[in-house]
Amino acid sequence: MAQITVKEIIQPLEAFAPPIYQESYDNSGLQVGDMDQEIKGVLLSLDVTEAILDEAIAHNCNMIVAHHPLIFSGLKRITGCNYVERVVQKAIKNDIAIYAAHTNLDNMRNGVNAKIAEKLGLERTSILSAMGSSLNKLYTYAPPDAADKVRDALFAAGAGDIGKYSECSFNSRGMGSFRPAADARPAIGEAGGPRETVEEVKIEVLVPKHAQAAILRALFQSHPYEEVAYELVALQNTNQEIGAGMIGYFAEPMEESLFLGYLKDKMKVNCIKYTALRGKTVQKVAFCGGSGSVLLKDAIAAGADVFITGDFKYHQFFDAEGKIIICDIGHYESEQFTPEIFKEILTEKFPNFAVLLSNLVTNPVKYI
Repeated sequence: MAQITVKEIIQPLEAFAPPIYQESYDNSGLQVGDMDQEIKGVLLSLDVTEAILDEAIAHNCNMIVAHHPLIFSGLKRITGCNYVERVVQKAIKNDIAIYAAHTNLDNMRNGVNAKIAEKLGLERTSILSAMGSSLNKLYTYAPPDAADKVRDALFAAGAGDIGKYSECSFNSRGMGSFRPAADARPAIGEAGGPRETVEEVKIEVLVPKHAQAAILRALFQSHPYEEVAYELVALQNTNQEIGAGMIGYFAEPMEESLFLGYLKDKMKVNCIKYTALRGKTVQKVAFCGGSGSVLLKDAIAAGADVFITGDFKYHQFFDAEGKIIICDIGHYESEQFTPEIFKEILTEKFPNFAVLLSNLVTNPVKYI
C-alpha cells in the first residue's frame, strides 16, 4: 500500500468540513505535526489528553484526529506545567500529529448535529440557526456557444447549489461590446480592430465561501475570452446548509416522560437536567452538540417542543418560561458520537487503512 501522509488524511476531512466555517474563537486544523509526515494509523477521539496520546502510541497510531482542539490559544512556553504542554511535548517526541475539526464540523449540515439526529431517529432535519455572510453571487458573461462549457465548469467546482438542488443558475441574453487593444489576443474580432458588439449569455450562480477560489479558477480556465468579465456580490442570504444547531421530527409524537427515558437511553447519558414538563407531547426537537444555550431563543422561535444541548447555566433554565423543555445532557454526552463521523469519512477514502475509534472516556465531569 502506498504511503499516506498527514496532508492526505486532512484533505477529505476538510472537504467535508471546510475550516473557513469555523467560529472566530476556534482553532481547528493541524496543531502538531508535519503535512508530509507518513501516517501508519489514525486514532479518533473527542478530546486530546495524555491518556489518548498513550492509547495512540499503544496502537501504533502516529496521528490523532479529534473534535476538540488541544490548543485554543497561543502557547507562550512549553515546559510541561499543564496537560496541554505535556501532550505537545510528548506528541513531538513520539512524532504524533494532532488535528482537530471543531466548530467547522459543528456547522456542517451532515456534521455533529446530524449524528445526534441519527442516534435519536429524527427525520426532516434542518439547520436551526443558518450561517450568514457565507454566500456570494457570481455574474459572468460568455458567448452562447461557450455558455454550456462555462456553466459545467462552474458547477463542477461547486457553484450553483441551493439546498437539495444542484447546478442551479439563471441565464439571460444580451449584447456585449468591447474593443481589443493592439496587443490583445481576442477570441472574437482583431487586435487593434474596431469595437465589437456580440451576443452574450449572462450567467448567474451562487458561490459558497469555501469554494470561491476553485470556482473562479474554473471560470478563467473554461472561458474563451482573454479577459473574463465577472462580478462577485456578497449576499445577505443565510446558507441553509451551514449553521448552528438543528431541528428534527419524530415520526410520531411521544409522551414527555417517555421521551426523557428515550433520550437518556439513545444518547447513553447518566442523567438529564431538564425544566418543567408542559403536559404536551414531544415531536419537534431542537438540538445542538456541545454548548448550545445561545440557541434557546432560536429553538423557541422554531416552535420546538424540547431543546437538547449541554452546558446550560442555572439562571438560563428560567428562560424556558414554559415555552419549551430544556434538556441539558452534558457537553461530552452530546458530542460523544462525533468521532464516528471521522471514521465514516476516512474509511470511505482509505478502506484498507488503520482508523481506530478511541476506547477511552475523556469526560472530565463525573457523576455519583
